[in-house]
Formats: sequence, C-alpha cells, structure tokens
Amino acid sequence: MSSVYDFEAKTIDGQLQKLSDYQGKLLLVVNVASKCGFTPQYKGLEALWRQYQDKGLVILGFPCDQFGHQEPGNEAEIQSFCSLNYEVSFPMYAKIEVNGAGAHPLYQYLKSAAPGVLGTEGIKWNFTKFLIGKDGQVLKRYGSMDTPEKIGEDIAKLL
Repeated sequence: MSSVYDFEAKTIDGQLQKLSDYQGKLLLVVNVASKCGFTPQYKGLEALWRQYQDKGLVILGFPCDQFGHQEPGNEAEIQSFCSLNYEVSFPMYAKIEVNGAGAHPLYQYLKSAAPGVLGTEGIKWNFTKFLIGKDGQVLKRYGSMDTPEKIGEDIAKLL
C-alpha cells in the first residue's frame, strides 16, 4: 500500500467508505474513546473540523477499545455519546483495533509510515493522531498529549 487512499473502512453507521473519496484533502486520523481522560479532546477536534472543513480538512474518528476498556459501547452508543456530549459532526467510523494481530490495515500502514517515540510502532493510548497530506502520505504522528489546538497550528500552515 502506498497511501491512505489504498484503504477502506466501515463508517459508524455500517457503510463501507473508500478513503480515496478524501483525495486532495488534509486528513487528521484519530483513535478515539468515550471514557478516557483525553475524551474532552472531542471538543477541540470538532472545533478544528468546523474551522477548517471548508478549507479542505477532514477529521476521521476511529473508536478503539484496546486501552483500559475505555470504549465499551457499540457503534450506536458511541455515535449517541459523541453527538450528545460533544456535538461531533466529523466522520466517525466503526470500532476497530489499532494494535496487535487484529489491527485494522489502515492503522498497520499509519504506524509503519510514522513510528512513534524511539521508532516504536504501537499506538500507546487513545487520541493518538496522524496528519495525512493531500497526497495521502503520512506527514506527522501526534501523541495523546498533543491537543487539537496545538495541531491546529500545523493544519493552518498546510491549508
């Protein structure tokens, strides 16, 4: 696989979505969770989405329950939580695994294209973020502590 455009994923409402549909857009791919200390980052992610969606940014949320069982719900429960608590309107996807043998192929690609600290590929926690250029190539990996507001500075420069 040569870019994120080579992958597809199931949306939170069960539709298969080709990531090539986002060609020419700047993407921020995030593994999210509803019961995490970083969950309030949904507010900042939604603010980025609203600020930059008309300029070519798309945020893609991928729920994951691999870290402390912090995303226990099903897709309908996750969607309801995000809507009611954070008014999330950016694209959300079905729950996936980001590490291990069952890791979604997109995340296998992202981790190898942008390893973390000291070259480790594994996702350390919820709200790890990957910034993808308009050409589908991984530009940068951000950890959970990197806030959407901080990442917004990089996004503004690229749009």
